[in-house]
Amino acid sequence: MTPKKAVQAVPEENAKPAKKPAAKAKAKAKAKPKAAPRAERKGKSLVIVESPAKARTIGKYLGPGFEVRASNGHVRDLPKSKLGVDIEHGFQPSYILIKGKAKILKELKQSARQASTIYLAPDPDREGEAIAWHLAETLGNGSDDRIQRLAFYEITKRGILSALDAPRTIDMNKVHAQQARRVLDRLVGYQVSPFLWKTIRYGLSAGRVQSVALRLICEREEEVRAFVPREYWTIDADLASRRRTARRSPWRTRRRRRRPRPS
Repeated sequence: MTPKKAVQAVPEENAKPAKKPAAKAKAKAKAKPKAAPRAERKGKSLVIVESPAKARTIGKYLGPGFEVRASNGHVRDLPKSKLGVDIEHGFQPSYILIKGKAKILKELKQSARQASTIYLAPDPDREGEAIAWHLAETLGNGSDDRIQRLAFYEITKRGILSALDAPRTIDMNKVHAQQARRVLDRLVGYQVSPFLWKTIRYGLSAGRVQSVALRLICEREEEVRAFVPREYWTIDADLASRRRTARRSPWRTRRRRRRPRPS
């Protein structure tokens, strides 16, 4: 017997396609379409400096493609009503918005939403670096990849354009140095100043440097007052001697021990 060939069923041209199961159709209907990729912002580049006068000057050099705004110094600081430093957990500072800066910060946030790039350009020192860090934390929670740091060492067209060619990240070493100074100011001033109000005059502020210097002066003054004077004399003599005959003065003669000769 010859084996029979397997015959495959060929669908007719006018045959209707089989319907999909209802469960799969419902699942597809519920599936949401994929979100389109987020379009890049095409706004102006935002440059934030400290003073309004500097902002006007820099705005003239940069032209219409940039928006230059001023933060008017710091936007956050330690609270005035309490210490604001967690001594038991690594001297961690807690910052709040400075009174009167809400309007400025609101305008900066509005400009930052539409900006393609955010350049933080406070002064290139510890305070300026700390201002840039506070702005980055406030405007972008420290994670916005649009934020870059600019350092203007001279307010000239050449200096500004050269700074734009070399943006960098925020120098956290300078930020930590400023934080250490600010925390030390608070620890000394917040605890010593009330003592000055009671003993000398209300409103005096105890600084971190002056307080330590004053203590060194007081300790030295206590040593001076506790010193007991004692009388003592010194004798200086200039002696002339002849060669090979005269003997040296006894207080200048040093007795030398001869080394034993090896046997």
